[in-house]
Amino acid sequence: MTGRTMRAAVLHGREDVRIESVPVPEVGAGEVLLRTGAALTCGTDVKVFKRGYHARMLVPPTLFGHEIAGTVVEAGAGAAFRPGDRVVAANSAPCEACPPCRAGRPNLCDDLLFWNGAYAEFARIPARIVARNMLPLPDAVPFASGALVEPLACVVRGVQACGLDRGQSVAIFGTGPIGLLFMALARRRGAHVIAVGRRAEALARARELGAEEVVQMAEGKDVVALVRAAASGGRGPDVVVDAVGLVETAGLALESVGKGGRVNLFAGCPAGERLGVDPARLHYEEITVLSTFHHTPDAVREALRLISSGEVEAPSFLSGTAPLEALPEILRSAGEGGMLKTAVIP
Repeated sequence: MTGRTMRAAVLHGREDVRIESVPVPEVGAGEVLLRTGAALTCGTDVKVFKRGYHARMLVPPTLFGHEIAGTVVEAGAGAAFRPGDRVVAANSAPCEACPPCRAGRPNLCDDLLFWNGAYAEFARIPARIVARNMLPLPDAVPFASGALVEPLACVVRGVQACGLDRGQSVAIFGTGPIGLLFMALARRRGAHVIAVGRRAEALARARELGAEEVVQMAEGKDVVALVRAAASGGRGPDVVVDAVGLVETAGLALESVGKGGRVNLFAGCPAGERLGVDPARLHYEEITVLSTFHHTPDAVREALRLISSGEVEAPSFLSGTAPLEALPEILRSAGEGGMLKTAVIP
């Protein structure tokens, strides 16, 4: 496709995304060019839009967006895919050679290769991702559902790390797509789910997806007492997940967990923030504090299996579709915590 152009969203800076005509990427050895079937909006992309950059991945002007499914239109030499293949591509791939990779923690790879550029008519997927983290998408799975694989893979890892067992209680702070995915997977494990959020309509959606109790955060409410009262006969939840990424909610998560419980600070807080903890309580009540970052190739494959089998109903986490031209307004109007994902169809 040398010499051809395509429409793409280009990030120029803070709250400055423009739909422009740019060259269609050329494909090298091991790479593939996808025709984008669907690219999902994401809380990370909203943050990138509001900040105008991403410290690890993006320097404007640049293409962005990272949750994608589509059809192969070109395949470079050595790529294990052919034109016409329906695929889903993760947004990263590990090197498989560094100490973290060899230790079975590829999400912490010293040379983790990230990819962006989903909000465009075509997307070039790097060879390493093609080889290690791009998967065939079954014909029965719509592109918009397939694109949910990447965020679901992150949640798969998060739930696995929490060690949730049947009959345990879990409180999840955050009722955006990530929090809702946590709730769906926790219910599949037979856990008692408590949803904690601010917006009444988002909490109602959480109930539809399996939350048995909801706690609305509002001024004057003792959220910690309400969460603890809703779980294990008032002893507090066995597991608490912060899917918001604010120091406030991380602190509430630590205070809410029951004796012997586990807290997953899943959502990243802004750099430089500090969180106060009570070390005596951590010690005497054996509280485990953990955090899970990103996904692994195994988690990506499990996420695709969950969506393909219908065990996770992907449309429940999508608000609908929109053309590429609508993306700037979607990002401008997106609030943190509560909005479902929009499938952008270039």
